[in-house]
Amino acid sequence: MKKIGFIGLGTMGAPMAANLLQKGYDVTVYNRTAAKCEPLVAAGATAAATPREAASGRDVVITMVSNDDSIREVFYGEDGILKSLEADMTVIDSSTISPGLVKELAASIRERGARFLDAPVTGSKPAAIDGTLVFMVGGEASVLEGVSDIFDTLGKKVIHMGQNGSGSVAKLAHNTMVGINNLALAEGFAIAAKSGIPADNFLELVQLGSAGSKAAELKGRKIIEADFSNQFSLALMLKDLKLASSLTDGSGIPSPMLNLAKSLFQTGETQGYGDEDLSAVVKCYETWIGQTIGGKPLQ
Repeated sequence: MKKIGFIGLGTMGAPMAANLLQKGYDVTVYNRTAAKCEPLVAAGATAAATPREAASGRDVVITMVSNDDSIREVFYGEDGILKSLEADMTVIDSSTISPGLVKELAASIRERGARFLDAPVTGSKPAAIDGTLVFMVGGEASVLEGVSDIFDTLGKKVIHMGQNGSGSVAKLAHNTMVGINNLALAEGFAIAAKSGIPADNFLELVQLGSAGSKAAELKGRKIIEADFSNQFSLALMLKDLKLASSLTDGSGIPSPMLNLAKSLFQTGETQGYGDEDLSAVVKCYETWIGQTIGGKPLQ
């Protein structure tokens, strides 16, 4: 089986690496906070001290980190991945980063004779744990076919979007809709709650009616129960909306709903909800209506 280097063991990366171990892959892991490697080492992984070490001698290197600056450090830093790349290695980046940086990475990796796929995911933490992520992939179809076993371990579906950069663009377009849909759910809940409609009844209506959405399915109960434990953080959603906004600005694409969503998630982060689940944006609405969606007055 392929030897894999896995870099970035956050909310998504740690369960992804764990699934590879469970499937029997030889996995070397790296995380900037080294303590996050310990559960995976206990499960059979080898810990590396640097990204360069994690990539050395591997067949496939997977990165799952938080933003452009972190990716630049992981690839181009003094102990970065690029210094370990050899011909015929494949690099898969599943982070959500700017399309421009994706194309820069692709060129740098090709210069070293290696192959590259931009393969961001959707599904959040539960899907990462269950191995049911959906990957949107940019890169050569032949490269994708060569690592299909890895994608089959980590997800339930791979959608080839086109050449390098197209996976990143698809993810930003997708997460624009995720952000907008979650705000629509929060706003609908606020209208109903302020008018005295029980939240459970309203959620049932939403799920059965034309307003039904993945946002309602995944976040409706969390909102009613005020369970904002992190599956995908508000801060990361805001980061993705900012990247999407930069993309649309640069492309001349009108995006009024995106800009409004970015502003409202920015309000949520300013209020201190950044480390909570993205559904915590509903707390902005709860402040505005003076009560929780579950019916309790705010203290």
